Formats: sequence, C-alpha cells, structure tokens
Amino acid sequence: MAEIKASAATLDDIIFENRNKAYGAYDLRKVYRPTLTKSMFIGIGLFVLAMLSPALISLIPNEEQELNMTEMDLMKIPPPPIDPNEPPPPPPPPIEIPKVATIKFLPPEVKKDEEVPEESPPPVVEELEKAAVADKTQEGDENAQEAIIAPEETAPVKEEVKVVEAAPVEEQVFQVVEQNPEFPGGLSALGQYLSKNIKYPAAASRANVSGRVFLTFVVNTDGSIQDIAVLKGLGFGCDEEAIRVVKGMPKWKPGKQSGRNVRVKYNLPISFVLE
Repeated sequence: MAEIKASAATLDDIIFENRNKAYGAYDLRKVYRPTLTKSMFIGIGLFVLAMLSPALISLIPNEEQELNMTEMDLMKIPPPPIDPNEPPPPPPPPIEIPKVATIKFLPPEVKKDEEVPEESPPPVVEELEKAAVADKTQEGDENAQEAIIAPEETAPVKEEVKVVEAAPVEEQVFQVVEQNPEFPGGLSALGQYLSKNIKYPAAASRANVSGRVFLTFVVNTDGSIQDIAVLKGLGFGCDEEAIRVVKGMPKWKPGKQSGRNVRVKYNLPISFVLE
C-alpha cells in the first residue's frame, strides 16, 4: 500500500514531505504548470487575432458616402444678368482738397542786374512753421496736409522706327587654319590634274623658258576658287596658262576652323618644265 502511494506522489509531494505546505510555495508550484499552459494559449490566440485583424477590418462594409467633385472654370461662368430698367449708380462726389497755407520762397538764381526784380524779404522762421514753401503765397488751413496730385495720364507718342538694313559683312579670310583646304584626292591627285591639263605656251617653248609660277587664291566655304592672283610669274604666257588651269579645277574640300567651314587663302606653285 505504501508503494502505491509512493508511485502516485508527485515531485512537489516528495519535496514538501514533512514540511509546511501551508507556507505558499507549495501552492505556487502546484498551479504553475496549468497557469503556464493557459497563458500560452491566450498568447497564441492574441497573436492569431492580431494577424487576422486587417482581413477582418476589410470585411466590414464602409458606410461613408463618396463625394463627387466637379472641376469648374470661374472664367467661363456667365456674368449676372443686368436689369436695363435699373438706373446706374451715381458717380462718387468729388473729393475736396483743402487749401494748404503756403508762403512764397524761391531758391536763389543767378541773373543779370537789369533782370533782377524788386527784392522781397525772405519769410521768417515763424511763417515757415505755419505754411509750406511754394512759388506763391496763398491763404489756407494751417493744419491741412499738402496733397500730392498725380499728373494726368497721357497716351504715349508712337515714334516711327526706321529699319536700317545692315550691309552684308564679308566672311573673314584665314591665312592659317586647323584643317587646310584640300584638292579632291589629295596632293597626288592635284599633281596628276596639273600635268594632264597644263599646255606649255608656245612663246615660252620658243624662248626656252622654264620655272615656277606662284599663284594665290581663296578657297570658299563651298570649295569654289576665287580671287586668283599671281605672286611670282614667268611671263611668255605661263602666268595666263597657270590661271586658266586653276580656274578649271573642281571644287576643293574647304578648310575648317573650330569645326566650321571658313574661307582660306592658299598658295600654289605650278612648275613649267621643258621636256
């Protein structure tokens, strides 16, 4: 029988055997496990409720009425109707500006003796304290304040504006540029063009004249050639033949400065050699 009681006894019974169980510690240990279980289930329930609260709130129907707002342009609202029988409002009464007491006191001015009028003594300080300084003397209210009247508005005089056309400015001719003008195909193509098109003048051939003709010309922004001139010639028709050949050249590749086409002066020597 004692063995059965011993097997049914709990750990708390064994610990508090032959001790004062009414002290309180025994009761706390007895209710600890059920209290812990109860609090665990309560916490789990609160956590699940907190997680499901947004979904529950969304299920509640919203009874608030939606307000429909219409955009209106105040400038398009028609003005109120005007009653033709209603008389117009009377004009406001004119504002009476009180006269300010003034005393004549002109600034000194340099004039010739014959133009000087009779001298009048300047006003004393007591008079200046009671009246304002002006170009004439008049009686008025000493306590009135001087009113500043704005000048009448006048329509501005329209002046005729003459448009002067500016003379066209000739483009600058550069001597040195970032990218020089170039004959189509380069210097080798230029040499082939000159050897193919130059015809040796008969007068120079009879006089046994050979050498170089130095020409200068301007390569325009479109590649055309103008202002051809002879810097140093040979004569005997060589200068004229050199100019003729240069005039018949195709358009060059224009020179460039700062990324744009510009006019460039170019010097070209043309050789005349007897075979």
